[in-house]
Amino acid sequence: MTRLTASTVLAASLFGATLARADEITVVSWGGAYTKSQVEAYQKPWMEKTGNKVNSVDADNPATPIKAQVEAGNVSIDVADVEYSDAVRFCDEGLIVPIDPATLPAAPDGTAAEEDFIKGALTDCAVASIVWSTVYAYDKSKFPDAPPKTMADFFDTKKFPGKRGLRKAAKANLEMALMADGVPADKVYEELNTPEGVDRAFKKLDTIKSDIVWWEAGAQPPQLLADGEVAMTTAYNGRIFNAAIEENKPFEIVWDGQILDFDLFVIPKGAPHEELAKDFIAFATDTQRLADQAKWIAYGPARKSSADLVGKFQDGKTDMAPHMPTAPDHMDNALVNDFEFWADHDTELNERFNAWLAS
Repeated sequence: MTRLTASTVLAASLFGATLARADEITVVSWGGAYTKSQVEAYQKPWMEKTGNKVNSVDADNPATPIKAQVEAGNVSIDVADVEYSDAVRFCDEGLIVPIDPATLPAAPDGTAAEEDFIKGALTDCAVASIVWSTVYAYDKSKFPDAPPKTMADFFDTKKFPGKRGLRKAAKANLEMALMADGVPADKVYEELNTPEGVDRAFKKLDTIKSDIVWWEAGAQPPQLLADGEVAMTTAYNGRIFNAAIEENKPFEIVWDGQILDFDLFVIPKGAPHEELAKDFIAFATDTQRLADQAKWIAYGPARKSSADLVGKFQDGKTDMAPHMPTAPDHMDNALVNDFEFWADHDTELNERFNAWLAS
């Protein structure tokens, strides 16, 4: 049975009430600085261009309500921003509608969308907007002399004392545990594909289990650091960037062992305004719009043609390129999320994870 957090239930309860007119769409995303970047770069310009309205709704995980709504035949979401493994699984299960790449705008030089998007950014039923990463970050005031530098340091509570923040899910935690235990990034999924590898990952998580503070929503890790509840936490890189640059928090990202991922737009089967949803996605993922999002958050655009258009942060002084997950200096020990692995193993590994939590 799908477990819903309180905020997701609340968000789901709002969906039915937010749609009133045929010229409105409901777009569900992750909240915080990320939703703000989408509102500024995609939603406001689309509304200005078309005269239509976007109802922006936040959820801890926008994928959570989709299956239940589609199976109940009562869909109120038009567009959802989801992780890759969810997009793959939902497409396989017929829960989201196909999106033809030919309907997406070409690059400014005429290059077809299918060639312009980064490899893997387009699937049969989803269109990626950003490349982001799960990293860990720390409060610099806690480690002024010898700061952590590697994934192994995150798991070393003797050398680097303090609580650790982790997302309450198997994904990313298992990969990071293996990298901390000495598995090279390019061997992680080979190891995780074996029972022994899974055991090894959980054994490594055992070493910090008593020091973990769990988080579920992307806005929580910066707050945990700011409140002093944790000394280090895994987080989405863009959330830490915004806290450090916009709010002047003493936070530092450790890029070693980062896990690169896409976020993608999908349209649930039976969406009330499917054609408007497709128009919104085509607009939001054109070259300029994807570059514009980088003014608001440190996530890389999913189109190649957007890269040269990425400039400064909204403060007008911070160059964004060095803060992107794909910056060359950040790629030495980076892991690209194996989307197919998680589409195949998400259920079983999360069942094991939940059993481990309860033990």
